[in-house]
Amino acid sequence: MTPLLKIDRVTKAYPGVVANDDVSFQIMPGEVHALLGENGAGKSTMVKMIYGLVRPDSGEMRLNGAPYAPPEPRAARAAGVAMVFQHFSLFEALSVAENIALGMEDPPKPRDLAQRIVDVSRAYGLPLDPGRMVGDLSAGERQRVEIIRCLLQEPKLLIMDEPTSVLTPQEVQGLFEVIESLVAQGKSVIFISHKLKEVLALADRVVVLRGGKRVGETTPEESSEKDLAAMM
Repeated sequence: MTPLLKIDRVTKAYPGVVANDDVSFQIMPGEVHALLGENGAGKSTMVKMIYGLVRPDSGEMRLNGAPYAPPEPRAARAAGVAMVFQHFSLFEALSVAENIALGMEDPPKPRDLAQRIVDVSRAYGLPLDPGRMVGDLSAGERQRVEIIRCLLQEPKLLIMDEPTSVLTPQEVQGLFEVIESLVAQGKSVIFISHKLKEVLALADRVVVLRGGKRVGETTPEESSEKDLAAMM
């Protein structure tokens, strides 16, 4: 089976620091692939390159077997890659639907968009009223807005950067159920975290980064929290 995404010897350096140093890994269709590491390990820089926010200095990325080098997020989205950021980019004075429309290249009519939001929210177990004001939503509900905005693009790969950092335990469980639903429909997820229990509970495979380098790859079946902590 052809990998959905293949990262081959990718390097990215900034003045005084190498954020990613000759990193390689691949993601198969329909899997949750965790990027694990301490703060500063290079996780966020890696996914920013995948999403077109940062250009690699060297190395190659391939999507569905074809060369992949998005010059900007719009190109990544067009190729089927979406990203839910750790810090939400929502306007509290606007409704759910209005916020989602702002993130779309060519938004449909408001009534049609509202119906699409309802349809997607039901399909993935993400209950959300398109007419509610974002300022009235909890952190978990705001995250649903970001996820639905991504899902309306029908991505093949969804990147989630520290998605549980602001959620309650109940909201975390709900998020995990959403991720499992995405995978069941053949989508792949990159799950960035430094929380070992979450990674072991959710991921199919785990790549560990430390100091910008890939220091190991494993599966939850092969590793314990202690093993992952030692790799980090």
